[in-house]
Parts: sequence; C-alpha cells; structure tokens
Amino acid sequence: MKLIVAILSLVLLAILAPLAFMPSTDDIAERQANLPWQIEVDAAGHSRVFGLTLGQSTLAQARERFGPDLTIAIVTAPGEAGALEAYLGSAQLGFVTGKLVLTVATTAEELDGMRARAAKTEYMASTTRKSTLSEADLAAAMSRPIDSMVFIPSVNLDEAAVRARFGEPAEQITTDTHQTHLLYPDKGLDLILDSEGKEVLQYVAPKDFERLRTPLRQGVAQ
Repeated sequence: MKLIVAILSLVLLAILAPLAFMPSTDDIAERQANLPWQIEVDAAGHSRVFGLTLGQSTLAQARERFGPDLTIAIVTAPGEAGALEAYLGSAQLGFVTGKLVLTVATTAEELDGMRARAAKTEYMASTTRKSTLSEADLAAAMSRPIDSMVFIPSVNLDEAAVRARFGEPAEQITTDTHQTHLLYPDKGLDLILDSEGKEVLQYVAPKDFERLRTPLRQGVAQ
C-alpha cells in the first residue's frame, strides 16, 4: 500500500510541477503588450509607444515606467549640438529586448547652460561626451516631455519580418549601400534596415514626421 501511495504521489508531482513554472495571466499579457509595432495614434497627431506618449509623457513617467536604470544625461558627439537623452541599455518591451534612447526637446541655450552646470562630464567609448546633470537641472528635466525615441533591437530584423509586423511602408529611401529607411508617417516611424549592423527604429509624433523624412530626401537629392 505504501508503495502504491508513493507511486501515485510521484505521478501527481510530475503532473503538477510544470504548472508551478507557468507564467501568470498578467505575465502573458505583459509580454504581448508594449511591442515595437504596437503604436497608437490619437486625433491630435500624437503617438503612444512602449507605454509613453510622445510630446506628452515626461521623463519622470519614463523613469517610473522603466525604473532607476534609466540614465539621463546630455550626450554630445563631435561636431554636433548634443541632446538631452535618457538611455536604457537593456529594455524589456513585451518579448523583445534592446537598447532604448529617449530624447527631450531643448533649445541650444538650455543645453549650453546644463552643460556648464553639469555635475560631471566624461568621455564615452568614443569621443562622444556625456554630461551628468546637476541636481537642480535633473529635477527640472524630469518634468519635460519626451520628444522622440530610438530603439535598437537585440536581434536582427529582416525585411520580411518587418513588413509582416509593421505593414507596408509609405515610402522607402536607400541612403547608402547597406542602409534602407522604411517610412511610416502615419505611425511616426522611420525603421532603418542595415545589412551590416543593427536595425534602428526612430519614433516621433506623426505630426512631426517631416523632421525625419526631409533630411533623408535632401541627402538623396544631393
């Protein structure tokens, strides 16, 4: 009798054990939400992606969404004016992971002032400078709205997968031998396919899409 009970117990354990490791309904819903191709656009021309609305959601809301690992600084590449950015090296967006950069719109004068008051300025892996904001400037920046986003997926995307997920682009612009821009103005998305590197997804509010498209057309024309 004891042997039969032991065998039944083992069988029951074998049946129930996998259930303990099954994701909850909330976990499944989270993995199916906030994916790169899930873009909501409102009547005013704003878009919502990754749980944030461009032009409305603030840096504080972004940090609440992604946690304290979201690094905020002024990033300035050689020959460029620089930008106020929030960076996350490993963002979990549904079941997709990658690097995420959020940008806040500022004037040149604002950036110059923040750089002058920076708590620390250091060089990154290249000659690009990263200026850590002072406490006062950081507190002020947290209330500023996010202007644009850049997402670099960890996995490479092929064109067939992109068209299946995002649909057919309104326009396609090839800028060099290995980069092609697939433009989705109604979504506010410029998706860059790169045969020699990582794909890049650039998001702006659809009403601001010409900021992305105009320089591409001018570059091709020249």
